Amino acid sequence: MNIPHRARVFWPLFAAWVAADYVTKRLVEWHLSPHVENKIIGDWVRFTLTYNPGAAMNISLGGASRVSFGVLAAVMLGVIFWMYRQTADNETFQPVALALIAGGALGNLLDRIRSVRGVVDFIDVGIGDSRFWTFNVADAGVTCGAILLMIVLWGRPSESKT
Repeated sequence: MNIPHRARVFWPLFAAWVAADYVTKRLVEWHLSPHVENKIIGDWVRFTLTYNPGAAMNISLGGASRVSFGVLAAVMLGVIFWMYRQTADNETFQPVALALIAGGALGNLLDRIRSVRGVVDFIDVGIGDSRFWTFNVADAGVTCGAILLMIVLWGRPSESKT
């Protein structure tokens, strides 16, 4: 049985990212109290347990957030898996990007299914009162994967239309 290179890249990274996200969120919930800052690297990096019922940067649709963002995540996972199937067998970077995005999307979707409180966020970076939005491993995967996917897709030669 010959397993395509894209599958050997995508599936282990996808599974590892979902697992890393799930494990880190459960550890944070077990060991930290909500909204209590825990310094990791001075004041630059802190772990602060929060629950986000909305989407990135606390975007909210009110009471419809959980279902709406859950459905959106499921649809996006479908798109990502479709893109994966369209990827050439010998590709490396596109499957890496898609695995990070899909792993992050599934990680946050599992949180939405698991609890009405929302997605567990805990990575808090900044200096003093100037802080970035609190995020998690899933968010980091989606962000890094999206940036990598843009680079990969922009680096491809455009198809000429004749």
